[in-house]
Amino acid sequence: MSQIHHLYHQTRIAKPIDEVFTFFSDAHNLEKITPAQLNFRILTPGPIEMRKGTLIKYRLSLFMIPFSWLTEISEWDPPHRFADTQLKGPYKQWIHVHSFKSEGSETVMSDHVQYQLPNLPFSENVHRWFVRNQVEQIFTYREQVIQRIFSPALI
Repeated sequence: MSQIHHLYHQTRIAKPIDEVFTFFSDAHNLEKITPAQLNFRILTPGPIEMRKGTLIKYRLSLFMIPFSWLTEISEWDPPHRFADTQLKGPYKQWIHVHSFKSEGSETVMSDHVQYQLPNLPFSENVHRWFVRNQVEQIFTYREQVIQRIFSPALI
């Protein structure tokens, strides 16, 4: 049986919480912050009204294997928190909680992902050798892109 894994990632953004939350509440911005090698595409036509119960369909490739992914917005508490839960996709379980905290003129964005691989032989070895690093690299990439998107304009 595969174990439940957790990823925690925190990003400090030099913008106010309302501006940051607005960006993340637009599901189509996810394409902008996802590494190109994942061939990530949102299939749900826009605009997508974000609220508890919203369903979003994606297409992506993991390790060159194409997957369909369906998530539901399982929590919605603007501008402080929202969560998406995988209903269909490559994981047995994927719950991603996005939290936003205002600290002066900045926002601290925290990601907590709880995920579990399918129950297959060697799932935990696959996690240790590939999946954990892949998930961590995705969030590191996102942080770099987010910093560029929200960087103060140079005068």
